[in-house]
Amino acid sequence: MEETEEISIAEEKVEDISLKDLAKKLEEFAKARDWEKYHSPRNLLLAMVGEVGELSEIFQWKGEVDKGLPNWEESDKEHLAEELSDVLLYLIRLSDICGIDLGDAATKKIVKNAIKYPPKAC
Repeated sequence: MEETEEISIAEEKVEDISLKDLAKKLEEFAKARDWEKYHSPRNLLLAMVGEVGELSEIFQWKGEVDKGLPNWEESDKEHLAEELSDVLLYLIRLSDICGIDLGDAATKKIVKNAIKYPPKAC
């Protein structure tokens, strides 16, 4: 990927982007850097676990936090967004390498859970 292409991706404002679109961008990113040889399921999983560890560190000593993180500094929220994104991107890449349609699998899981855990009667 050329520098101008990288910048255009970084500056691109996307309202909604599909998991498949993200998977395609990740595949192109890896190909452009000849990183595909490193993207085995095991390596991607271990990298994702490392990122989950970094995400966990953010919350490690904070105790319970309020929904929406109203007491957090903007810089802390940005750091959280970066770590959440790292985990998501590794998950998408891992599912793509394994041939799993993550959107389809997640949708099926939601339906399965809705049957397994029906709503409470009012």
